[in-house]
Amino acid sequence: MPTSEPGPADGPDPRESLERLLLEGPRRYTRRQVAELAGMPPERTQRLWRALGFADVPEGDPAFTDADVTALARLSALIDSGFVEPGAEASIARAMGQSLSRLADWQTDMLATLLAAPGGPPEDRAAVEADAVRSTERLLPLMRELQDYVWRRHLAANAGRLFLATPGSGDRRELAVGFADLVGYTSRSRGMGGRELGAMVEDFEGLAADVIARFRGRVVKTVGDGVLFTCADPVDAVEIALLLPDEWTAADRPPLRVGAAHGAVLTRLGDVYSPVVNLASRLTSLARPSTVLVDEQLARELRGVREYRVRPLRRVSVRGYDNLRPWLVRRRGAGDEAPGVAAFEELLDEIADDVLALPEDEDPPGGAGPFAD
Repeated sequence: MPTSEPGPADGPDPRESLERLLLEGPRRYTRRQVAELAGMPPERTQRLWRALGFADVPEGDPAFTDADVTALARLSALIDSGFVEPGAEASIARAMGQSLSRLADWQTDMLATLLAAPGGPPEDRAAVEADAVRSTERLLPLMRELQDYVWRRHLAANAGRLFLATPGSGDRRELAVGFADLVGYTSRSRGMGGRELGAMVEDFEGLAADVIARFRGRVVKTVGDGVLFTCADPVDAVEIALLLPDEWTAADRPPLRVGAAHGAVLTRLGDVYSPVVNLASRLTSLARPSTVLVDEQLARELRGVREYRVRPLRRVSVRGYDNLRPWLVRRRGAGDEAPGVAAFEELLDEIADDVLALPEDEDPPGGAGPFAD
């Protein structure tokens, strides 16, 4: 009978078979050889290698594959096309490496469950490792196709900006920037086990991603106890800011607070940079649990929107801002229409309008009036 070609798992060393599968071939080139084949100076390839997040390879160590040569050649083609500026290649490599490293770390944890069999005879362990190689061989094309689909979908979601951007604006945009922060996370996490803490963080990141996506926002980054997001529409940003604390609230969870600001932002390699980002962070630190604070610019964007109430608070001094006035945002409630309450709320709206009409550094008579606290 004809025999089938040996698969990766039939080799003597499953680890070597898995590596060849992932790297699309054996390691055969030194750093200098791969640079020569790709037509790049060795110093440049080393700089890109480090930017991608990989440790230096000893001189003379055949650590690189044909796929590494192909990748460097493609990067050269992108630079030659003008899409990637020569001075930005390391920054782009660093951004890609950091994003994909996190994805690879998560996927490795998933694959590791295939190797988590209880101890037994060496031949049983070898069989488990061989199964892991076969599973990876089967799953790798599926993961690659799914990642390609998600990437293309995100490109499509951003493609509209190509036609809306002002000529010459490039990576500068008007955005609402928001921070959501778990109150008392550090002290609370000290008394939690690793599994319990991991579950809470996963719940928080999952809920934040869901709410932010629901209102056309983008998660810029998450850092354990907080999430930074952006929105093109100020109203969408405020909906996210108000919904996050409401949907997160539970007896066994620390409360959430949110700060947001609006203005010109520099977007670069998936991150955002601007005094607006710092301002949103400061407002978050000032917010009480389960409340939302915004800056004056975002308050102006909301004053014509009936669904919200915006109220100026007393000026405060925080790092970087000596005379900052936060604005409290809440949703208009059914009780606001009750007799007497409606008239009072209208009066407060008029006072808020008066404050917005003043020069930025001037206070109304009597300070912040009924909004002092």
